[in-house]
Amino acid sequence: MLTIQQLNQFYGESHTLWDVDLQLNQGQCLCLMGRNGVGKTTLLNVIMGLLPIASGAIQYKDMDLSNKPAEQRARLGIGYVPQGREIFPQLTVEENLRIGLAARRDKLKEIPSRIFELFPVLKQMLKRRGGDLSGGQQQQLAIGRALALDPSVLIFDEPTEGIQPNIVHEIGDVILRLNTEENITVLLVEQKLPFARRVADSFYIMDKGRMAANGAMDELEQGLIQQYLTV
Repeated sequence: MLTIQQLNQFYGESHTLWDVDLQLNQGQCLCLMGRNGVGKTTLLNVIMGLLPIASGAIQYKDMDLSNKPAEQRARLGIGYVPQGREIFPQLTVEENLRIGLAARRDKLKEIPSRIFELFPVLKQMLKRRGGDLSGGQQQQLAIGRALALDPSVLIFDEPTEGIQPNIVHEIGDVILRLNTEENITVLLVEQKLPFARRVADSFYIMDKGRMAANGAMDELEQGLIQQYLTV
């Protein structure tokens, strides 16, 4: 479904991604792992068209995404929940959700009811400003906004960061439901190993801008964890 081949990216003179290859298959839930600063968020931003690439290819359903703008990637069905949530704090919950509708291919004007089935608190707070929500509620809003565009692929960057434990568990439940029941393909960056093991079926590990290992989640053994993930 999403194929990255020999991808290179630079920040100024700094070479940040080195010949990165990644394969995300239909129906998969893949966790991209690695220590802070190894290039995980950079790779997600490249996939979403928020950063340019120097060389390589990004293909989505046999379409070349390499030079397509971010808004076009969203219209193709790629939803993004960025690190830090990045909701619009001065807009209401309803207005934040409606922003996601703008990228729908079917031009639907009403917020899908399934968003409120997954996150009932959002329906209760429709007229509240996004900035008045708790961190966990803002994360639910960010996921709801991504779902509003009716994605085939959902990309999450650190969905549990700064979230209280009960909401972390709820977010895990939602990711599992979207992946297993609704067949939404998932790519997530996650530092919490128990969460990653719970929701993901496979992993890639990044180290210093390169892919260092990948496999099924039950193949993530202690040697890899100590070499690439422990601080």
